[in-house]
Amino acid sequence: MSEQRVLADAYGRVATDLRVSLTDRCNLRCSYCMPAEGLDWLPHPEVLTDDEVVRLITVGVRSLGVRDVRFTGGEPLIRRGLVDIVRRTRELDPGLELSVTTNGLGLERMAGALAEAGLDRVNLSLDTLDPKQFATITRRDRLDDVLRGAKAAHEAGLTPVKVNAVLLRGVNDAEACGLLAWAVAHEYQLRFIEQMPLDAQHDWHREQMVTAEEIFERLSREFSLSPASEPRGSAPAELFLVNGGPAVVGVIASVTRPFCGDCDRVRITADGQVRNCLFAREESDLRAALRGGASDDEIAQRWVAAMATKLPGHGINDPTFLQPDRPMSAIGG
Repeated sequence: MSEQRVLADAYGRVATDLRVSLTDRCNLRCSYCMPAEGLDWLPHPEVLTDDEVVRLITVGVRSLGVRDVRFTGGEPLIRRGLVDIVRRTRELDPGLELSVTTNGLGLERMAGALAEAGLDRVNLSLDTLDPKQFATITRRDRLDDVLRGAKAAHEAGLTPVKVNAVLLRGVNDAEACGLLAWAVAHEYQLRFIEQMPLDAQHDWHREQMVTAEEIFERLSREFSLSPASEPRGSAPAELFLVNGGPAVVGVIASVTRPFCGDCDRVRITADGQVRNCLFAREESDLRAALRGGASDDEIAQRWVAAMATKLPGHGINDPTFLQPDRPMSAIGG
């Protein structure tokens, strides 16, 4: 058995939450993420195989203290081996928390199989309930598919279904209250996320971002919001009871109220690179080690070394901040 280590950085933070990107490809073209024509996808040989993905997760769980695994993309539901990867990950430890972040396309068809394989819950990205607005933002007319997917996930027991929404100034920012009313009615947990500088076009501008303060002000016009009693801990969302509860809403203020000091996350890209921060400009290659015959212990050592270089914060509010070369779709949330 390999030596037990932790994924610690120089500031005392320990990563136990692993985000695994299964593909950089996506079947939507959200305007704040990528251009209408899409991107140059990773060549297939560069993408980790199912066995390689499971092997890295195994090292993380058995040797490095990982307790939460979230599968991301791109869009992870288009990865053919997703259900089997979930099943094999669940077999590592029944106590793991397993989730998927998805745009919901295909979720109606796959929710039952994912639940049976051992998935605990889903995070669903949805920014609007208006079909025309959805088509404008995503450049695809697929809102009904997403809504059916959310319903199927809820019925399959992949709960709580968490819905992630980004408000865009002058586009869907007037829908905040409508989104929350819908989420409460369907027993989903809504999370509003400040737009971050992770678009492929590098077109993010601070003044266009709808801030957490603005989101809270808008919601307070129609709802009574009070801080949830439980501490946030390392979770990115500040939670508020809606009209006294039990429903809650979250606000993730990555830009205006960064929570880097409590971060417990680490990411593996679809091509096997360790990213110790969502905004990191450097990566550490584990794919080469995998394909070069390295042992699990050697891979663990490389991973530990990669985490040791993590910076104290993402630096968005620093005048010298530079957006990472990879867009969000190629990093994995």
